[in-house]
Amino acid sequence: MSRCIQCNVEVLDETERCPLCSSVLEPTVEVENMYPNVRIMVRRMMLLSRIYLFAAILLEALLVGINYYTLSETWWSLITGLILFYGYMVIRFAILGKTGYKAKTIILTIIAVLILVAVDFTVGYHGWSVNYVLPAGIIIVDTGILVLMIVNMRNWQSYLMWQIFMILCSVLPVIFYFAGIITAPLLTGLAAGYSVFLFLGTLIIGDRRARTELMRRFHIR
Repeated sequence: MSRCIQCNVEVLDETERCPLCSSVLEPTVEVENMYPNVRIMVRRMMLLSRIYLFAAILLEALLVGINYYTLSETWWSLITGLILFYGYMVIRFAILGKTGYKAKTIILTIIAVLILVAVDFTVGYHGWSVNYVLPAGIIIVDTGILVLMIVNMRNWQSYLMWQIFMILCSVLPVIFYFAGIITAPLLTGLAAGYSVFLFLGTLIIGDRRARTELMRRFHIR
């Protein structure tokens, strides 16, 4: 058991730093204002995630069997498998993951878009996933970045790299359009324009802070 002088709490975990302020802890045997064992909840969630994974595998195996023996023309069991996989990703990545909420939100949105694209191909491919879902997902993520920048005004420049990443993502539908895969280019153009102008707007309005952040990120002196 250890004590954090800064927070004035006791920590039950076998750790050298305070989970609240990261200060070095001092060993103690006194019991006052005990901080709860933070590992217990994590262990429970890890157990639940393993139980979920095992149950999802059993359920998907059952659904694949039903799909096969009913001689269905559509492999709908693949869709259920993707949904179960997404649920597992939410538990392990969004809840148990140690990355920031920005990465969690954006990456889970991208995974959801990719799953919908896979669903489109599973049901015979009608093009709605690449024509509408893919560019709409890019617009949604860009809007989320904009909202997060407004909410987190003190650290808005940290979203510049995500904006660049979304510009790269918006290039993909454009390539699909010129390759003839996308046949309804309206949302594709809107997504690409939104990504580019969001970045340019941040760069122009942010001025020196934006340029400094980019130089720091790309190690330019």
